[in-house]
Amino acid sequence: MTTARTARGRSAGRPTLEEVAARAGVGRGTVSRVINGSPRVSEETRAAVEAAVAELGYVPNRAARALAANRTDAIALVVPEPEARFFAEPYFSDIVRGVGAALADTDMQLLLTLVGGDRERRRLAQYLASHRVDGVLLVSVHADDPLPDLLEQLGIPVVISGRRSEDEPLASVDSDNFEGARTAVAHLVARGRRTIATIAGPLDVYGARRRLDGYRAALAEAHLAELTAHGDFTEEGGRRAMTELLARAPHLDAVFAASDLMASGARQVLREHGHRIPEDTALIGFDDSSIARHMDPPLTSVRQPIEEMGRAMAELLLAEITATEPSRPSLILPTELVVRASS
Repeated sequence: MTTARTARGRSAGRPTLEEVAARAGVGRGTVSRVINGSPRVSEETRAAVEAAVAELGYVPNRAARALAANRTDAIALVVPEPEARFFAEPYFSDIVRGVGAALADTDMQLLLTLVGGDRERRRLAQYLASHRVDGVLLVSVHADDPLPDLLEQLGIPVVISGRRSEDEPLASVDSDNFEGARTAVAHLVARGRRTIATIAGPLDVYGARRRLDGYRAALAEAHLAELTAHGDFTEEGGRRAMTELLARAPHLDAVFAASDLMASGARQVLREHGHRIPEDTALIGFDDSSIARHMDPPLTSVRQPIEEMGRAMAELLLAEITATEPSRPSLILPTELVVRASS
């Protein structure tokens, strides 16, 4: 039986590695090394193989390559938050954008998983236990979340966004939450504000605790008293906390909110109580999201490089996946105060 040939002389259907080798006049292993970027090939041989690949229209079988290397060519981006919060907060979309940029020139597929409750967590655990992905990016980790420890037990490379504590054992990428908050409050002090409140984030999130620490440090330097209420990084949480603060201190003259969304909720309550921003009460947020730029007045906010954090997370994870021994680095990126009309 003869095999049908195309007009250019190659066999019908998908070209094989063997056909590329025959066309280039080399062995199958040599073709494989060229395709996988091995340096152990001469430039002349590499050129011959690349020419044969182009002429035949050969496309590597990624699934077969991944199987041979005991890889899946997929990583999971896991967000242990309910769907409503994921789509409401610009932080998450910026992280995804940064991760996508880092993976754009790789063969890795990105799987997004939201874990809003115990049922989703159990389903994810079963999925990961079957080694369907090469690594995991874990975003928005709470102190009591069992997922990081589960991933470590499964031996799956993982990078988390935001440490769980000062002694985080896993690879992590974070922003300088302490210095960002300290700088924001020092700015308010420099503008002559003396009754400076904060709307802190949930204290089971290490980043929220560090922002509260930064607030306290700036007040201590200025010998000013603390005025604290707690929110949950949501707009409604900011409204509730601001209502509480005004009940305790009706004449406060500044508020540092630990997220732009909470600052947005605080602004609504301040206006409802007749506070002009910034004339009566200055307001600062954290994240420098699109919300900050579009508020009225535009919101002073601490910019954390969220897209860069996502990109760094993906790059660290790719390095951890290929490493013979996990290095588990910890990367802290600087923040910047962006001053606008609200302060």
